[in-house]
Amino acid sequence: MYPGQAQHRPTVEAVKYKSRNSIRALPKCTTPSRHASDQESDLRVAPERTSDYVPTMRIAIASDHAALDMKAALHEWLVEKGHEVADLGPDGPESVDYPDYGFKLASVVADGTAMRGIALCGSGLGISMAVNRNPKCRCAMVSEPTSARLAREHNDANVIAMGARLIGIEQAKACVQTFLETGYADADDPAGRHQRRVDKLAHPPTTESA
Repeated sequence: MYPGQAQHRPTVEAVKYKSRNSIRALPKCTTPSRHASDQESDLRVAPERTSDYVPTMRIAIASDHAALDMKAALHEWLVEKGHEVADLGPDGPESVDYPDYGFKLASVVADGTAMRGIALCGSGLGISMAVNRNPKCRCAMVSEPTSARLAREHNDANVIAMGARLIGIEQAKACVQTFLETGYADADDPAGRHQRRVDKLAHPPTTESA
């Protein structure tokens, strides 16, 4: 639990992933693998041929009421691409509070249940702030693919946020595709300059150490 917030940690049983093959609860996964089913008998991964980028991922998506249509469209598109997608809500058009869904999304990304997260609200701003309250999440607000690419390459972003009132669905798809297919520049260099900076994001200076 991160400071000042109530715990929003759905159990694995509560996180349902939809793929072309199944809708089921999945165990945590810390490393992407096309052959995860070889190691975990209860994991079914969609056929490799359905995805334009590898590896097939477990993705969590959440929104508020203002981004409900964008969430539904992205969910369907990602499943068609072969990914396993958990829709964390909301389920209807009634007004909701974006922090609740941002915290829920952050929880499943932080504990490894989901590999990547997509956070949506009217502007993308509020829900990104909610996600970033969790020190294990690095949520980037993006509106075009270049920002999505740099967020992955330089910041190792594990969540992106977008505003349904600011961009259309095709632009949102372009951002998501870039986000998912771009690697982290320092993935193999724990002493790299990007990794040094990313480490600091999770450990901000306290009043005593500042």
